[in-house]
Amino acid sequence: MTRRLRALCAPLLAAALLLVAGAGQAQATGYRYWSFWDRDGEKWTYATEGPSTARPSDGDVQGLRFAVSEDSQDASKPRGTAGFEAICAKTPAEKGSKRVALVLDFGVQADAPAGETPPAPRTECARVPSDATTAEALAAVAKPLRYDTNALLCAIAGYPQKGCGEQVAAGKSEQPAADEPREEGPSVGLLAGGAVVVVLAAAAVWQARRRRDA
Repeated sequence: MTRRLRALCAPLLAAALLLVAGAGQAQATGYRYWSFWDRDGEKWTYATEGPSTARPSDGDVQGLRFAVSEDSQDASKPRGTAGFEAICAKTPAEKGSKRVALVLDFGVQADAPAGETPPAPRTECARVPSDATTAEALAAVAKPLRYDTNALLCAIAGYPQKGCGEQVAAGKSEQPAADEPREEGPSVGLLAGGAVVVVLAAAAVWQARRRRDA
C-alpha cells in the first residue's frame, strides 16, 4: 500500500474503530435485581448493607427498586416523593415497636423478566418490633418474599416470579415493551466495518488505475 493510500485510509480506519468501540460499550453487562436504598431527607443513598442485616429506626424511610444495573453507581433509584409522615400517617406509634416507611418500586417493563409485567409502585408502613430488620419489615407488609441460597432478596410481593440477580445486557430488555416496538437491524460495528471495506476497495481500484495510466 503506498504512502498516499495509507494516508487516505488511516482516518477512516480510526473512525471505524471508534464506532466499533462505542457499539461494544452499548452492550455492557448488568444484573437484574432489587437494589436497597436509605432516604435522607429528599435524597436516596445506596444502602451499605442488605435488608437482612439492616435495622432501621422508628421514622426511617427505606426503598427498594427492581431494575437492571451495572453496579451501585448505575443503579436506578426508587421513584416517588412521599415521606414518612405521608406513608405512615394512618399507622399510630405503639410502645415496644417502630414504624418503617417502605417505598417499593417494581421497575419498568424494559427491566422486567420475559413474560412478566411489573406491578405499580407502592408504599407501605411496617410496624414491627423495635429490633426488627428491614427484611422483617418487608415480610410484615409485602409477602411473599423470595430469597436464594445465599440470602439474596430475589422477589418482593411475589415479583418477579423467577430469576435472581441474573446477568443481562444492561439497558436492554428481554422483550420490547408493548408501546415500544423494537426494530432489528445491523449493528453499528458491522456497518462501520463494511464502510471501511468499501473505502479500501475503492482506494485500491484508484491506485491500480493510476499505475496503469502512468
